[in-house]
Amino acid sequence: MTESHKVHPGPVGAAACGTGEVAHPYEYTETLFPVPRLGAGLQFLGEYQGSGFTERKYLVRRGDGQVVQLSRLLYLVAEAIDGVRDTETVSHRVSGRYGREVSADNIEYLIEQKLEPLGITVPFGQEGDQVAGPTTDLLLVLKGHRVIFRERQVARIAAALAWLHRPPVVVLVLSAALCVDVWLFAVHGAIAPVLQVLEQPVLMLAVFALIVASLVFHEFGHASACRYGGARPGSIGCGLFLIWPSMYTEVTDVYRIGRAGRIRTDLGGIYFNVVFVLGLALAYALTGQPLFLAAIYLVHFEILEQLLPVVRLDGYYILGDLAGIPDLFGKIKPILRSMLPGRSPSPEVAGLKRPARIMVTAWVVTMVPLIAAELGYVLWNLPRLLTTSLRSLAEQVAGTWSAFADGQISAGLVGLVGSFMLICPLAGATYLAVRLVGRLVKVVGRATEGNTRLRVAVWGGVLVGSGALCTAWLTGMTPEPLPRQPPIAPILQPGVPTVRPTAAAPAGERPTPVTPAPTVLDGPPPEAPAPRATSGAALAGPTATTSGSPSASPVTNAPTPGPASPTPSPSRTSASPTAGPSASPSPSTTPSGSPSPSVTPSESQSATEEP
Repeated sequence: MTESHKVHPGPVGAAACGTGEVAHPYEYTETLFPVPRLGAGLQFLGEYQGSGFTERKYLVRRGDGQVVQLSRLLYLVAEAIDGVRDTETVSHRVSGRYGREVSADNIEYLIEQKLEPLGITVPFGQEGDQVAGPTTDLLLVLKGHRVIFRERQVARIAAALAWLHRPPVVVLVLSAALCVDVWLFAVHGAIAPVLQVLEQPVLMLAVFALIVASLVFHEFGHASACRYGGARPGSIGCGLFLIWPSMYTEVTDVYRIGRAGRIRTDLGGIYFNVVFVLGLALAYALTGQPLFLAAIYLVHFEILEQLLPVVRLDGYYILGDLAGIPDLFGKIKPILRSMLPGRSPSPEVAGLKRPARIMVTAWVVTMVPLIAAELGYVLWNLPRLLTTSLRSLAEQVAGTWSAFADGQISAGLVGLVGSFMLICPLAGATYLAVRLVGRLVKVVGRATEGNTRLRVAVWGGVLVGSGALCTAWLTGMTPEPLPRQPPIAPILQPGVPTVRPTAAAPAGERPTPVTPAPTVLDGPPPEAPAPRATSGAALAGPTATTSGSPSASPVTNAPTPGPASPTPSPSRTSASPTAGPSASPSPSTTPSGSPSPSVTPSESQSATEEP
């Protein structure tokens, strides 16, 4: 949340013209110096404590939320500007604090050449105080963010939870969490509660709600740690980061406290996940419901994910604060340039302390190849990914619609969760691809500006590479799409068949049910045949497959059966509560030497949708 500064237009009537009009406060005259102004919402965060730079750095936060690093001289100049003082008065104030003579001309130069391009001061002659400045890493910032808890609400809640960060409490919480983990993973078993939850759509929805609650509690961990360290937390909201919805906490004020306070704030979210685990364990002890243990299992994955030092997860900020560098991604380009043979280190790299430079260089050397390899892998497997994802999404949406149409509300709601989990990566990946291509086009355009030959060579290489990749896609050199597989958790995919197709059937098709041809010996006349022993009859009950039924008996003089049609394996059907014995006939219902009846897609769907 930004604070607006009151804007003073300058001393009224300071230089009256002969016509009775007042001279513009920014107009240069022989006796009047210009009056500089700050951009709306600018905040001074002070010196960057625990910095990894050799020179002292100071931080300011613009009204758009962008944090800018300044040298001590620029920070003193910006701090002396209040909308009333002219450049002459500002020069006197800065000279006294800086310890060296800084003239009014020096102040004007610093304002016009340094502060204005950064969006810190308003250009001379501009009426409004809204300014725009450069931003960094536009591809890796949160988009479309919306505030959920405002600053005042966060401040109250963070103050009430700050006591959890006291060292004795932290030791007690971590010890209790270790005991819970030993009991869950070594004694009780963590997978069994997850399987129990997957059998019940309502429980799955409850676990999903608990995971969302843990995400919100995670953000209050950052806010309360920020408050405990002496900084002021801001708002909490959500937005879209890369391809997933993400939550955020505004803790920019933490930059003005020490390194220990910043690292505590970085770890505060993960620490509150641990506190949430203890709450779930207590709920299980009181109720005995397995959904709380399943939620504990999933929260552990959330903790491991947040510890990764990639993109802008908690691990990224932990590593940045350990190195004393606010923006690690901003150092990738200068470090890569400095690694080229024959080039001296960039000033942005040379200004780092040795431990910080080693840490950041190791991070860059590790992350850049991983990102490049991941991008190449995705491009090579793009047809496979798109085909499989779109097919899965179509089946998911159709099955969810069928569940609602059949009145199975709980299964339909769980299907909506599964649909959301499929739609979100597809939409986010599309958005990311468009943004990435746009940025690459701009980068190539700026790098080849004024050099036609280089531009033609670069775009020629891009076209050749794109053509080769498209040829590989179209000729089948890339991996084929995955064949349809039965869902691992059928409850998340209502209406999706749970039977795997045969190996002989083409990918994407269901096998044709095979039933033995009945031989009528002394049975009823052809006009009134007995019910045929299809797989549907087998599902109807034991009376449909009685060994004494002539129509259910196969040819008795066939010593060797033909290829058996596929049947659901016991391990597959046992995972689904609705695909029990009815989906797989027992051996006693089929005479020896006959192929087992298969389950048709329509029957497997009805078996899956049974309440």
